[in-house]
Amino acid sequence: MTVPRRVAVAMSGGVDSSVAAALLVDQGVDVFGVMMRLWVEDGRVNRCCSPDDVNGARQVASRLGIPFYVVDMKSAFREHVVDFFLDGYAHGVTPNPCIECNRTIRWKHLLKDALGFGATHLATGHYARVEARSGEWVLRRGVDPDKDQSYVLSVLGQTEMAHAVFPLGDYTKPEVREYARRRRLPVAERPESQDLCFLAGDDYRAFLRRHASDGLTPGPILNAAGAVLGRHEGLAAYTIGQRRGLRLPSNDPLYVVAKDRSTNALTVGTRAELGRASFRTLPVGWVCGRPPAAAAFPADVQVRYRAARVPCQVTPHPDATCAVELARPLPDVTPGQSAVFYQGDICLGGGVIAA
Repeated sequence: MTVPRRVAVAMSGGVDSSVAAALLVDQGVDVFGVMMRLWVEDGRVNRCCSPDDVNGARQVASRLGIPFYVVDMKSAFREHVVDFFLDGYAHGVTPNPCIECNRTIRWKHLLKDALGFGATHLATGHYARVEARSGEWVLRRGVDPDKDQSYVLSVLGQTEMAHAVFPLGDYTKPEVREYARRRRLPVAERPESQDLCFLAGDDYRAFLRRHASDGLTPGPILNAAGAVLGRHEGLAAYTIGQRRGLRLPSNDPLYVVAKDRSTNALTVGTRAELGRASFRTLPVGWVCGRPPAAAAFPADVQVRYRAARVPCQVTPHPDATCAVELARPLPDVTPGQSAVFYQGDICLGGGVIAA
């Protein structure tokens, strides 16, 4: 890749972004840190930019001897991520706000601010790799299979990739922790947070009840034959594959297999009834800007962030949507989540699974 001249590092106060900054500093790169203030409800603390997070990032920047800035992204985050989250559940799907945050907040708004501050590149603490091949930018999986985050970066195109730096792509998480210890970074032992940052530790259903009524109207729970088995609390409170919380008497475990917004009905079934062998996507964003040339092509697909990749056949359509035929049925194909396509360790791109 092109050697970066001045890099803005998106810092969060965690160990990953801190080590990303340290690695670049230790390589002699001109670095400055930038942290985003993100929206959260009044009286609550966003887990990505709490006072402790800001203080931790500032301490790391001081130890590394780099400038540190905080930028206000609250309004953009509320509009592009939180509203996206609420709208998805209102329309009966299970949205992925982390992917949307990468698309609009980090790699649109923050990248624009970073370039405005004089940076030539933006670095993050994601476990992924970017490189140039045959005149194009390629997104590759991180070497640590347990931490690879190319899935949430599948929304990047050539414009963003030309400015992207992922210093952790060649490291494992234990190696990153050890680097932080050797560098005596104050966040070396900081635990990871897996929750959505703007929920501030709350259950997403409670958040939906405070901010949206759509999707939370009770309705019938049906089996595959259409028989009524009970009542649900609102389609937004359930996701495909969910087993807990149904409160239905049954000799066999029951799972959510479908949600019908038009009838406000939740369909449940056995594990055998849950899997899907095919689905379609909304328009796909390809990292290189276009799909492979073949009318249909083999790939591996990942249908959730932590899901295993499985072989599939992908057929792009003229409207940029895709039809996907799986080599074996998957139980967790969920409308609103992203299907991300790979060939080897190269991320081709991805699109939202259609309802």
